[in-house]
Amino acid sequence: MTTLRRTGRYAVLVILALVFLTPLIWMFLTSVKTNGDAQRIPTGWLPDPFSTYGYEQVLGNTANPVLRWFLNSMLAATLHALLVLVTASMAGYALARLRFRGRGVGFALIVGTLFIPPTSLIIPNFVIADRLGWLDTLPVLVVPGAASAFGVFFLRQFFLSIPAELEEAAVLDGANHWQIFTRVLLPLSKPALATLAVLSFLTNWNDFLWPIYVLFSPDRLTLPAGLGLLQGTYATDYPVIMAGAVLASVPVLILFVLAQRHIIQGVSRSGLKG
Repeated sequence: MTTLRRTGRYAVLVILALVFLTPLIWMFLTSVKTNGDAQRIPTGWLPDPFSTYGYEQVLGNTANPVLRWFLNSMLAATLHALLVLVTASMAGYALARLRFRGRGVGFALIVGTLFIPPTSLIIPNFVIADRLGWLDTLPVLVVPGAASAFGVFFLRQFFLSIPAELEEAAVLDGANHWQIFTRVLLPLSKPALATLAVLSFLTNWNDFLWPIYVLFSPDRLTLPAGLGLLQGTYATDYPVIMAGAVLASVPVLILFVLAQRHIIQGVSRSGLKG
């Protein structure tokens, strides 16, 4: 019975893996097809013939600087993730460990902002960015959204799961709040920080709507916004679009592979105490 149950579990996992991997496999195989092969009906899985046409158009077309878009997205997403870690970790520590009047109300207001649709903030954020002179610059991609309400909630829950005895021992040794935060809690919070960094990176990396509104120069576009320019007006070049999508998915897959252990630990421990 145990063997049968184990076999059933593995079978379910294999089926789920195929469900999630099939679109990625299809995307890659389409990217190495010719345009005619990609539009053939009925279409096949394997390319016939194998072609690098899509990647040649994506990487060699000077009118659409995909590599520049890729670097813009990488820089913006990395800086955004780092800024989220700084703001969320400080706020999460204050709400988890410090005792001050209005702490509960402040935390409730922060969590309440999660229920505000992000699209409703586009116009006020655009006006603020315009008055700051940030339009069509890197800060307009990095700073808005850096005060992450989810990040504050997530790290607060993780900090609450760390035994208070460690903090009390540090206080007896003469440590102040900043030393406790930087030398005790942060080193123990690497799984949660890695998880939040990955989620923040992906949020910025996949953002399509905001860059379209605030970026005007073709060479300053991010990858999701730039890939929209690859869509033709009267026809769709599927190999080119899929080649761009493959390039956009590579950093995400690498990031998940490298950080998956920390992500599992961070998510499993963030809700132990609240």
